[in-house]
This record gives sequence, C-alpha cells and structure tokens, in this order.
Amino acid sequence: MKSFDLTIIGAGPGGYVAAIHAAQMGLSVALAERHKIGGTCLNVGCIPSKVMLKHSHLALDIKKANDWGIEANIERINFRKLKKRKDQVVNSLILGVQGLIKKNAITFIEGEAKVDQRNTVYVAGKSFYSKDIILATGSRPFVPPIDGLHNINYETTDTFFDLEELPKKLVIIGGGVIAVELAFSLAPLGTDVTILEVAPDILLTEDVDARTVIKTKMNKIGIKYKTNVKIQSVRKNEVVLDNDLVEYTNLLVATGRQPNVEIAESLGLEMNGKYVKVNQHYETSQNHIFAIGDLIGGYQLAHAASAEGLHAVDYIHSGQGEMVKPQSIPRCVYTIPEIASFGYSEEQAITAGYKHVKVKKVPLSTNGKAMAEGNIEGFIKMIVDQEFGEILGAIVVGEGATEMMNSILATYGAEGTINELSDVIFPHPSISEQIGETADALLGTAIHA
Repeated sequence: MKSFDLTIIGAGPGGYVAAIHAAQMGLSVALAERHKIGGTCLNVGCIPSKVMLKHSHLALDIKKANDWGIEANIERINFRKLKKRKDQVVNSLILGVQGLIKKNAITFIEGEAKVDQRNTVYVAGKSFYSKDIILATGSRPFVPPIDGLHNINYETTDTFFDLEELPKKLVIIGGGVIAVELAFSLAPLGTDVTILEVAPDILLTEDVDARTVIKTKMNKIGIKYKTNVKIQSVRKNEVVLDNDLVEYTNLLVATGRQPNVEIAESLGLEMNGKYVKVNQHYETSQNHIFAIGDLIGGYQLAHAASAEGLHAVDYIHSGQGEMVKPQSIPRCVYTIPEIASFGYSEEQAITAGYKHVKVKKVPLSTNGKAMAEGNIEGFIKMIVDQEFGEILGAIVVGEGATEMMNSILATYGAEGTINELSDVIFPHPSISEQIGETADALLGTAIHA
C-alpha cells in the first residue's frame, strides 16, 4: 500500500498552506479536496466578497466626486460584467494555488475522503496509509429552521456570488460580519437592502464604538436594519415578522456557519460542543490526527486557519513550533469603512488580570490626509498596560483599516511597547500618522490629539 508522511483533507487556506509548508520541509504530502481548491475563502468568501466590495467602493467614489465638483453619472450597472470580473479574479487565484501544489510535488487527489482508525485514507477509489493526518474540512452555511424556508428559493453565502442579476430588493437574515459585508457590497450599486437580526444589535462581535460608526454609514447609504426581530415565517417575496412584513426580490440567509465534522465523527474524536477538541498543537483525541480551521472553532478566519496549519506541520515535523496566540490574530470586517482589531478589549484586559489598563481613542477627523481624501469616518483605539507600556489590543476603524492595523500588530508581535510605537516617525501626510498620535496621547505627549 502506498504511504505518505502527511495527508491533509481539505484544500482551503488552512489545508493547502499546511500542505505546501510540509512539502517544503521534505515530507511526502497528499492533499485531498472534494469540491474546489481554495475552499470557502477563495471561492465563496474572502476573495469574491472583496471583489464585489471594490465595485461598491467605486460607486461611492463616483458619488463623492460629484459632491466635490467632478460631475459624472453612473449610466447603468452591468452586473454580469462585474460578476465576470469576480470569476476571473477567483479563477486566477485558483490557478496560482494549483501551480504551487504542483511545484511542491504534492499529490493532489480530488474526491471525498474517508479515514479509518488505522490512518488509512480512502479517496477517489484509492487507499493509502498516512503517518499523520490533518483534517481541514472547513464549514458550510448554517440555515436555521425558519417556517416556510424550505418552500422558497433563497441564497446562502455559498450561492450568493452566483447571482447573475443585481437584486432589486435584498433581505438578509442575519446581522453578523458576513451579512453586513454583503449588504455593503450591493447597496452602493443600487440594491435596496434590509438586514433582519434577532439579536439586540448587529455586529455584536465588534467594538461598540466601531458598530456605531458602521451603523451611521449604513444609515447614510440607505442600508436598513431591524434588530430584536422575531421571524414568524418566510413566504415567496416576503418575510413575516411578529408585527411587520418585509418584502424582497432576493433573500439571503447569512446566519453563520457550521463545521464539517463527518470525518471526525466517523473516527469518534472527542468534541468540544459542535467543534473538534484539540490540544495546543491542534492534535485531536486520536494520536497523529490533527484538526485546524473552522473545524475547531475559535476565529473562523482564513489567516487563523493558515497559522494553525503551519504550527501543526511544525509540530508534526519536529515536535516544536511557535504556538498561535489568539490575541495576536487580527480580526477584520470589510465594511465601508473597515474595522480591524486584535488582542484584548478594555473589559477583557481587566478580566485577564491587568490592573493598570488605559484606553485612548483618537478620531480620524483631525487627520490631514483623511480630510483631504474625504475619509474621516473612524478612529484609532488602543488598549495598553500603563505599568510597562505593554500593548494589549487595538481597534482601527476607517478606510484601509485592515492595512493600517499592521504597524500596531508588528510592534505587538515584536513585543514592543507603546513607547516604541510612539517613537516611530510616520510619514506626513498619512492616515497612519494617527496611530502615532494615539500612542502619544496614551503617553500624554500628543500634539494634535
């Protein structure tokens, strides 16, 4: 029977990154995927949503240009052409990953894999032994049991990007990160969007001040949202609430995702609720079986899955490796403006035992470049330990926040303090100057804040 040092099941951003890393270390690697290389992120998540959001940015920029005196009209939205561009970007990235798999001599097998207790893998009519196995099987949309839903056509995040026509009236059930991002991807193009959320607020995983900025922007561009809703049923072209009817031409159910645990269950692996239980090296209750990404809970983010896969491979190869710290994983929301955050909030820092927590928030509205570009919505917020100047966390809200966050994150990763961040000479004019202003403000030396 053919054998491999390592088999990875699932070729998403956790699986294929781990496979390449393992091959670079000299391990013989098999990579199995039952659907599409790139997983959810590349095919129906991170990448297509960011392509669509870029289109919406352009529409908002045209409106901004008109307000400033550059007069131009959007004659029509050629949605099919926008979709074609999205498909081209996705396909180009898939080809790139396929090339990397081939370049690193990874055995790629297309098909649904099964694993038995002896670490034998069965896929595409073949069977082989693998010394170690990483499960990176990802997740699928969770669809709640709403009365009438099974009788009508609706979209999930797995089908949303296959739409051929721009929706006229989109209702989104769910008010989490994915739901709100997709609302922003269509509303500036002319779609009437309404979000229905059963919880007391949308974006409950995010900083309260960040939520306020995003909701103000939603009101400005016409994205409607209802919270604390009670959905009684769904009918063709309308959602029935306890005291209202909300009409739609297209319905999107974006109420989170659930892990694909079929292989884990067949192996009898120990679970942590609905997720696979793992130790600090991502090894499951069965020796030589590892699990990463959406399968184990935590942050369901592509870069988190990649980091987990890299560590699992390091541990398999050498029994060592830098462990992934949850506080160091950046969290990104690609709304307009964006939200980027990492580490502790003020409350979490206090709960963690820090006794000298200080927080400072500096708005972007006083920043010269932000004013020049018309991007003053947002702020920089930092949480530090005053005793030693340790950076405990940060939230950046603004245009390009997911890029701006990196200077704070790099300082944190290098175990730098707020003093060292304050010493950085930021270029002028730049929006990132506000990071330095926030650091200065925490030390009482700010000039403009």
